[in-house]
Amino acid sequence: MSEKREFSWSVIFIWIGLFTIGLTAIYSATQGPVSQFLPTYILDNFTRQATWIALSIAVLFGIQFISPRTFQEGAYIFYGVGLVLMVITIFFGVEVSGSRSWLRIGPINVQVGEVMKAATILAAASYLTSRRNVSAENLKTALVTVAIFLVPFILLLAQNEAGVGIVYLGILPVVLFWSGLPYGISVLMISPALVGYFTVLDVRLGIIMALILTVVIFFLQRRTWLTVTSLVFGALVIIGTEVALHQILQPHQRARIETFANPSLDPLGAGWNVIQAKTAIGSGGLYGKGFMEGTQTQLRFLPEQWTDFIFCVVGEEFGFIGAGLLLILYAALFMRLLYMAASHKHPFAQLVIISVTFLYFVHFVINIGSATALLPIIGIPLPFISYGGSAFLTNTILLAICLNLDFNKRSFSIYR
Repeated sequence: MSEKREFSWSVIFIWIGLFTIGLTAIYSATQGPVSQFLPTYILDNFTRQATWIALSIAVLFGIQFISPRTFQEGAYIFYGVGLVLMVITIFFGVEVSGSRSWLRIGPINVQVGEVMKAATILAAASYLTSRRNVSAENLKTALVTVAIFLVPFILLLAQNEAGVGIVYLGILPVVLFWSGLPYGISVLMISPALVGYFTVLDVRLGIIMALILTVVIFFLQRRTWLTVTSLVFGALVIIGTEVALHQILQPHQRARIETFANPSLDPLGAGWNVIQAKTAIGSGGLYGKGFMEGTQTQLRFLPEQWTDFIFCVVGEEFGFIGAGLLLILYAALFMRLLYMAASHKHPFAQLVIISVTFLYFVHFVINIGSATALLPIIGIPLPFISYGGSAFLTNTILLAICLNLDFNKRSFSIYR
């Protein structure tokens, strides 16, 4: 009886709520009046997504019957097999939208880079918790952990799938920090992204951010070499960003980056997607225009509205209330997963659950940030909401592993 009470049904209900909203939005974005503008293969997206969800439900509950030790003991095997599949995909994969990141397995296409996320998280967690007193503060340990994430990232670049690769880099600092990396070095790891972001907005903001981060690192660590490194990194990022924007990137690439901050620079070109996305969300008002009644959605002004811009569909047709409910569900999911990690005594389980939480969080921030013009448009799906079978199944597998580890926390001994 006690074990049944420990199963986190609240997470299941949140998951059901999220994919229900996702299915509803996908249906509206592909089956409503907009369907007259869409090709047949997109019209089938709703049916395919429903099929993947049905499969994922079976997988989620099936994983609960697996011994939690399997995830730790089989981590390197999963990781190795995943790398082999990624290499095969480079040479024999199916090209979709300029990216050779799909591998045809029977009648379906699988995005191997998505599935590899689970294997990478398990491998890193297994390595960092394989024995006592392992800490990312040790240089060798930190470098091996970086390599575990960097190898699939490089393979994703070879597949021309940088968007998915960014997620790997996004959760790496969290994994290292949770495993003992000092505060100052952890801040230093994320500083290039912050300085680069503000430099794109305005070079003066980039300089200010670089100085602020240097001061923060100094007070956290109080090491001269680290403070100097922070200053050098900040300067290099600012210079590199400016050089890339004005001398290296092609005009259309530069426009795509610059217009996220000021879409009016190219309203009919690179800024079009951002303007339409903001218009869709803003026009929804408090209650929304109604199911399948959104003009931006149904007149096909929104690009990729069943994947990258699905949040705009929710905001336009269900308004502030619908979008707010979606954000509340995500907040509840993040908080519940963090509580599960904090209540678990096994370091492997803790690190896996933390990694999964921030994996979802990175997707959440990038997708909604892109849709609301807070970030450049990168093309990252919204977990459990956006269309995409491989992504949905992978995210469900990760959630199922977290539930399994939480359910078995009393029988999962700390060390063998």
